[in-house]
Order: sequence, then C-alpha cells, then structure tokens
Amino acid sequence: MRDYTLGVRWTPVPSDTVPDSSTALRILVYSDNVQTRERVMRALGKRLHPDLPDLTYVEVATGPMVIRQMDRGGIDLAILDGEATPTGGMGIAKQLKDELASCPPILVLTGRPDDTWLASWSRAEAAVPHPVDPIVLGRTVLSLLRAPAH
Repeated sequence: MRDYTLGVRWTPVPSDTVPDSSTALRILVYSDNVQTRERVMRALGKRLHPDLPDLTYVEVATGPMVIRQMDRGGIDLAILDGEATPTGGMGIAKQLKDELASCPPILVLTGRPDDTWLASWSRAEAAVPHPVDPIVLGRTVLSLLRAPAH
C-alpha cells in the first residue's frame, strides 16, 4: 500500500490525552465540485475510528471562503481539491502554510498519483489522488489526525 503522507506530522490534541468523544473534529472540505465534496464526506463518514471523536464537516466551494474559515480557526484538518477551479487546493495550501501561525494539517486531492511531488511543494502533509478511494482516504486522514505534533 502506498503511503500518501508527506512526512509532516500534526495532532489536534496533545498526544498524551485521549480525545474527548463529545467534541467533534472539524474537517474543512474544499472543492468547487459538490460531488467531490460529497465523495470525501461519504468516504470518511461520521466517525472514522472508535478512538476519535465524531467528524463534522465545513463544506467550502470557493478559495476566499477557505481562507475565511481557516482564519476563524477551529478546523482540525483541511482537505483541499487540487483540481478545483479557479483556485486550486495546492495554491491555497501553500498560502495557508505561509500565512497561518498554527495551521492544521492539510490533505490535498491530486489529479493523479504522480502529482504527489507538487503537493509536497504546497507544504500539505498528505496527498491522495482522484478518484477518491475511501480506504486510502480514510487511512491517510486517520494517520494525520493521530500523528504526534512536531
């Protein structure tokens, strides 16, 4: 199985604590395509793993709204569609990593597996290719949410 994480680690909670199951993890899902957003949310479901809290989603269809939501804070993971137009997820990922002092982990959906190097340029922690494979996406998101912080 190919590892789609790009080597950067993050955790939304201290690694020595068990996440409070009453506090949902907030996942921002950005794509200009509503079907892509639905596929991502359906693939991850409401609870990814018994050790993690429930997942809630913030659906975003435009680049400026991604920036606005991320500036507000409270996002535990951002999933950005690298194929979105007119603003691609890789450019947004790079901007967020450059501008936010405490940026949550970012997963970029790429057009193909060979685009992982480009996702690395964006400073995203992981990349998963289109079409979204629910098992690969779930494993990758789980590793990002459970990974210890640097």
